[in-house]
Amino acid sequence: MNQTTPRFFALIPCAGNGSRAGTAGPKQYERVAGQPLVWHTLSAFAGVKRIARTLVVVAPTDGFFERNPTTSALVVTCGGATRAQSVANGLRELRRAGAVDGDWVLVHDAARCLVTPELIDRLIDTCANDEVGGLLAHPLPDTLKIGEDGRVAATVNRANKWQAQTPQMFRLGMLRQALEAAGDEITDESSAIEAMGLKPLLVEAGAQNFKVTYPEDFQMAEAVLRGRNR
Repeated sequence: MNQTTPRFFALIPCAGNGSRAGTAGPKQYERVAGQPLVWHTLSAFAGVKRIARTLVVVAPTDGFFERNPTTSALVVTCGGATRAQSVANGLRELRRAGAVDGDWVLVHDAARCLVTPELIDRLIDTCANDEVGGLLAHPLPDTLKIGEDGRVAATVNRANKWQAQTPQMFRLGMLRQALEAAGDEITDESSAIEAMGLKPLLVEAGAQNFKVTYPEDFQMAEAVLRGRNR
């Protein structure tokens, strides 16, 4: 069957161990507002009807989804040693699931659990007709310092600086090629696309779409989620 209209797929790298979070196990499975953190992430994507399929990439030794088989997402045990490896492996699994190079893939951090269907829809609406794609981001509100040996070495001008967030949305084929060329050291998909000489769109999102990284982030995420459910 010939496909003329690109579809939208979500890819959730979920293979990290979250060493900075101070949790006993992977941070994405810690309970926040009564549920495992990743459940909130998957719930947001389930609320976007245009997403044809959500694929979750977990580590080969991960048994969480086997013990908790309550998601409609496709869970694959092909997580790599780096985020880039996990995403590249996930793209191959999406191909096996029927996605083609012209389809869009929205890559999203499992631990960025405060994303909303509205933010995902905003990204899709903005990027669906673009030749490159784009990412959610937040204009930098703070002054940045460069540190050396615990002292300030320089101040970075915050004008035109953005904090990259996720989802990051690119064509499957373009992203696959970009990751192959960029290697394993990149920390987000946009960096790989930029290395090809392309300029992804910046789609403004709020500060609440932060990635749970440090111990105190769990309390902030809990407060936001409980505030939304009132």
